[in-house]
Amino acid sequence: MGFDAWSHFEGMHRFVLAAGGVVMDEGGRLLAIRRLGVWDLPKGKVETKEVVEDAAVREVQEECGLEEVHLVRWLTATWHTYERKGKAHLKRTEWFLMRSSSKEKLSAQSEEGIEEVRWLSAEEVRMMETDTYPSLLPVLAAWHALSR
Repeated sequence: MGFDAWSHFEGMHRFVLAAGGVVMDEGGRLLAIRRLGVWDLPKGKVETKEVVEDAAVREVQEECGLEEVHLVRWLTATWHTYERKGKAHLKRTEWFLMRSSSKEKLSAQSEEGIEEVRWLSAEEVRMMETDTYPSLLPVLAAWHALSR
């Protein structure tokens, strides 16, 4: 057998499974958060024994203050690496399309470093793309494809 590059790469990182929401309101706007000065989408770690879809809904509810969040379907997945406390992490995020109402009051989860939560129009999402993480761009492209 030869050298397995993926296994070697994976072995150098602590694996993290996360789940997030691509949440649309009744007007087709996208729910976005501003965390640590950068535009992002609500997401977070999947707890031990938690179903990925449940984690995605829970994270949206916690980070944005929403109560009624309806999961529609799986949308896409992303991978990225980061370093925390001297350890390299490899994160896979499962993204789900969701619906919620703009009539609900939004509330930023400040203890998670979230400064702002708002509904963005397609034009505002295009501006967000210039001030977000590269790993989020395929997720936003999948969202744009839905609204065509």
